[in-house]
Amino acid sequence: MGLSALLLVGAMTLVGAAANGAGTDDQRILMALDTRYQKAVQDNDAKTMSAILSDDFILVEGDGTRSTKADLLRSATDGKTRYIHQEDTEQTVMVSGDTAVLTAKLWVKGLEDGAKVDYKMWFSDVYVRTPKGWRYYFGQASLALPSTPKH
Repeated sequence: MGLSALLLVGAMTLVGAAANGAGTDDQRILMALDTRYQKAVQDNDAKTMSAILSDDFILVEGDGTRSTKADLLRSATDGKTRYIHQEDTEQTVMVSGDTAVLTAKLWVKGLEDGAKVDYKMWFSDVYVRTPKGWRYYFGQASLALPSTPKH
């Protein structure tokens, strides 16, 4: 193998390593961003929610209910919804170019439209990279998971 071929293989290896590192950075950024979003929902922090949500955001819940960015921001400010717990766990992130899917289990506890709730569910969130950074574009939430019996 000639020197130019060795240099080409070396350059390709460095590019591949850089791409893998970028993917890992994106995964960490997205996990932190989604955790920040869940904290904003818990705190009814409409300003942070608005900064993370894409303007054309859509959420589809397990029962088929569809919500827009405006719906979620209204829910954060109308006083009918208050969470004492909004935590995502078991996060996984897949990044492909400027699109990413984050899946996690969410524990929700508090009041939703004045009714007490305490449940866990799975969700998948689609994030899109924009010139201003990653934005939460689409969410799909499961129905509440069956309760686990306490021992």
